[in-house]
Amino acid sequence: MKRHSWMRKQQWAGYAFILPNMVGILLFFIIPALFSFGLMFTNYQFANPNVSFTGLDNLKRMFQDDQFYRAIQHTAIFLLSVPVSLVLAFLVALVLNRSVYLKGLLRGMFFLPYISSGVAVAFVWMLLFQPSHGPINEALRWIGIASPPGWFADSDTAMYAIDIVQVWFMLGYNMIIYLAALQEVSAEQMEAATIDGAGKGTITWKIVWPLVSPTTFLLLVTGLIMTMKSFAIIQAITQGGPSGSTTILSLYVYKTAFSYYEMGYASTVSWFLFAVILVITIVQWIGQKRWVHY
Repeated sequence: MKRHSWMRKQQWAGYAFILPNMVGILLFFIIPALFSFGLMFTNYQFANPNVSFTGLDNLKRMFQDDQFYRAIQHTAIFLLSVPVSLVLAFLVALVLNRSVYLKGLLRGMFFLPYISSGVAVAFVWMLLFQPSHGPINEALRWIGIASPPGWFADSDTAMYAIDIVQVWFMLGYNMIIYLAALQEVSAEQMEAATIDGAGKGTITWKIVWPLVSPTTFLLLVTGLIMTMKSFAIIQAITQGGPSGSTTILSLYVYKTAFSYYEMGYASTVSWFLFAVILVITIVQWIGQKRWVHY
């Protein structure tokens, strides 16, 4: 009886520890999500007391909205930053996993952008990509490019410039995770492959890359989810411009809700965004059985 009483007390202690998190999730995630789901079927506008049930009108409007389809295209371009960042982070991690001079300092320098303020990051890149006198365009002119890109000021290049910023921002985090994975790679396997005559490229592609595939899967899933949801850097740099050329789905939801106060329509787009993230995650989860090696 004493043991059962002690076990029961331990269970209540565990419940007490997780209670604050559960209350926070309930108040700030589950209840708002359910409220947002209900708003999908209304014409609710902020500070407008006249609310009526509209059925699937918001959904029909969404699939007839040209700005919505443009936001999908911009989001797809933005997602390209995830695999690019993973590849670069893996290569940097390979280098820093070896005996490199000032290795600890280099790791810190690569990781520093990830913990920096988003506004500070935006300000720095706005200066670097300044079309007329920015350091990047000045360097391009110096090597002979007479008309360098307008970057954030040009609707044709703004989204790709945002991709560059996102790759730079996520590189350090991905690199640190890859470094942790590389340190778990068996040295005996590497030595055996070397003795058998395998070159460095073969060892990297045939041995190291498959062994860190679980890490790649983790970073790919979390990276796509974070990128789909993020909008802070874009909001700080371009506010979705010029001419809406950097408005991704998450920013489109934000503008619809808090600039135009169309909460019902914004809820519809946000639930579409949730559905896309869910589908992408499920597809990756199913597909990882073919390329992830544990």
